[in-house]
Amino acid sequence: MSDIMEYKCPACGGAMEFDSKSQKMKCPYCDSEMSVEEFQQMQQGKEAGKAADQQETAAGQQGPAGGGSWEAAGDGQWREGETDGMRVYACQSCGGEIVAEESTGAMTCPYCGNRVVMKGQFSGDMRPDYIIPFKLDKKDAKEAYHRHLQGKAFLPGVFKSENHIDEIKGVYVPFWLFDADVQASIDYKAERVEVWESGDTEYTQHEYFVAQRAGNISFQRIPSDGSRKMDDTLMEAIEPYRFEDAVPFQPAYLAGYVADRYDVDMENCMQRARERICQSTEISFKNTVEGYHTVIPAQSNINILNARYSYVLYPVWMLNTTWNGEKYTFAMNGQTGRMVGDLPADKGAFWKYVASRSVVFGAVLYALMWLVMLI
Repeated sequence: MSDIMEYKCPACGGAMEFDSKSQKMKCPYCDSEMSVEEFQQMQQGKEAGKAADQQETAAGQQGPAGGGSWEAAGDGQWREGETDGMRVYACQSCGGEIVAEESTGAMTCPYCGNRVVMKGQFSGDMRPDYIIPFKLDKKDAKEAYHRHLQGKAFLPGVFKSENHIDEIKGVYVPFWLFDADVQASIDYKAERVEVWESGDTEYTQHEYFVAQRAGNISFQRIPSDGSRKMDDTLMEAIEPYRFEDAVPFQPAYLAGYVADRYDVDMENCMQRARERICQSTEISFKNTVEGYHTVIPAQSNINILNARYSYVLYPVWMLNTTWNGEKYTFAMNGQTGRMVGDLPADKGAFWKYVASRSVVFGAVLYALMWLVMLI
């Protein structure tokens, strides 16, 4: 079994958490507080003082009471493929076995509630360079969710009262960040349209041009989600993050939250970042082509130079709700509060809206036709 790291309060032994409001480690039982740095130093001292050998001997163990022997009803063996992507950890507080996904790096023990971090999940090349600590708590996430429901024209009226939050959890999501300098030359097809009238005849003139742009542009911290479990579209929708709040990674920031290490490597994430860089370059250069009605990229030559990357953990609140047997997932940026997620639509209300607009449009068109006939 892999070892785990626990976060106990030095005053009362309760499970300490990272408090997003005070930005300190806080015990919810006795309200003890200390800085992340102080707590981390204390943890390192405990680790250094542990006995090197913690194995238990089985010598002298007795058989079942009353003598005799017991036989296993099953063979006690895992079947092929059953343990794929799974790891088992032993909680140091209660001894319970914690079964987690292979990429899980921090969680709460389901038996005693102790906050634990899986050792080795953030070591070596798995160790993040930076982390943005949570700035908003669970209460903020709930309030943002309810605000997200306001003002939605086609949201069923009963959804607000009948749906319920099944799960809400703070997750540190792994991201790869990419910096790059770009050298590009791009050709755009541009069109200019001119319309005029002469007598009873209307003329339209189309002029076509090739606009060429070349230059250099730099990008900093283009994010790419490094977790297969997270929807990439959802993660991109809650951007941006303010990197000025990032601090060097310390495991203590994970206490009280769920954390995953990356399971999408840098090379794969780089492809997504490259696509975003190329797309942003084309848009930036296109914005300099003015005075035309349409501008379309025709040919691009984009070279990425001086590429650099870093590995970070970003804070995300995930909410899952259920309504009419359907599940809906929402994500909130744990730093800025930006909330996104799909909502059900009242089809009846939508078609009533379309029908009412059609009636209005038809009435206006009918009135215009009568005016033309009268003229």
